[in-house]
Amino acid sequence: MSGTIDARIAELGLVLPTAAAPIAAYRPVVVAGGIAHVSGQLPFRDGDLVTGRAGESDDVANAAEAARLCGLMIVAQLRAALGDLDRVEQVIKLNVFVNSAHDFHDQPKVANGASELMQAVFGDAGIHARAAVGVAALPLGALVEVDAQVAVRAA
Repeated sequence: MSGTIDARIAELGLVLPTAAAPIAAYRPVVVAGGIAHVSGQLPFRDGDLVTGRAGESDDVANAAEAARLCGLMIVAQLRAALGDLDRVEQVIKLNVFVNSAHDFHDQPKVANGASELMQAVFGDAGIHARAAVGVAALPLGALVEVDAQVAVRAA
């Protein structure tokens, strides 16, 4: 039944952003062998990039919200690439990169912002494997970056 995921997004009161254009030489989504590989997505709030460093300028809650915003952009990229979010069979894995102070160790709590969003949007199909990694820097000073691998049904 087409539109089920879009209906869930509306029920959750979520608004997907416009899928961001690449900032370098890559595609936002490549579908191969039934898997959508979603390039790393950055957090945007009201069109502005969320920047900072967890453990310095930002706490766990702010960083988790940035991860959630990355998750929303992943869903927006999937909609743009697939046309119909009901084609999503399973979110396989998220890789969450957190711009972190050297003594910040709560990357898994930050990553929950994206993980919980995927489960809310896709239900059981949104429960995935995950990596949560602290890094010294991210593109454009972003607070968080998230990429995804998603199993999809043929059109």
